[in-house]
Amino acid sequence: MCCLGDCEFRNQKNQGRSGQAVGSSIHAEAIRRWEEIRRESTEAYAWLTDNEVARELARIDLPLSTYTQWYWKIDLHNLLHFLTLRVDTHAQWEIQEYGRVMAGMLKRVAPLTYEAWIDYDVCGTRLSRGELESLRALVRLESDALVSSAGRLDRAALGERNLSKREIDELFAKLTPQATIPDFTVDPAEARPAEHFAERFASAVPATDRAPTE
Repeated sequence: MCCLGDCEFRNQKNQGRSGQAVGSSIHAEAIRRWEEIRRESTEAYAWLTDNEVARELARIDLPLSTYTQWYWKIDLHNLLHFLTLRVDTHAQWEIQEYGRVMAGMLKRVAPLTYEAWIDYDVCGTRLSRGELESLRALVRLESDALVSSAGRLDRAALGERNLSKREIDELFAKLTPQATIPDFTVDPAEARPAEHFAERFASAVPATDRAPTE
């Protein structure tokens, strides 16, 4: 079964999907082709593993849409870096969905770390030297206090400070107040039991995959 709904089946735009949906006939034909490819590749995988071909070789031609069971260990530092990239609005929709759920799990397991991650990574930002120098022209440190010069730097003035149009746009975006602080809370009451996903994996993962022995 195809994992993409109509709402996410879009035309290509630059390096991502556009906001324009493809026609129903193209959608239907794409689904048919994908199903055929997955069926043939899964049958080939099953034949190879039945004949004792190593699974790392047998899986070479399995498509990217093939479900896989895997076990993942990661330290908290690298998990936070992973989540920062994956919950970003520029990431693909599918990985954002994973990232949001994983962030919700992090909030329940390590709430103080989660709060720091929101403050410093998700809602925080880094400034370039040019951006920092521009802000220093408006705000200075004086006797353990921040003092405003009440000045004004428009685009022309920022351009004179050797900031490009892209850098100016990025600085303005960084300084624009966020409407809301992201909240990745997950409600355990809405979670489905492990048996639900076990059944889905059993129907999606090739039957020749064997459960780990350790």
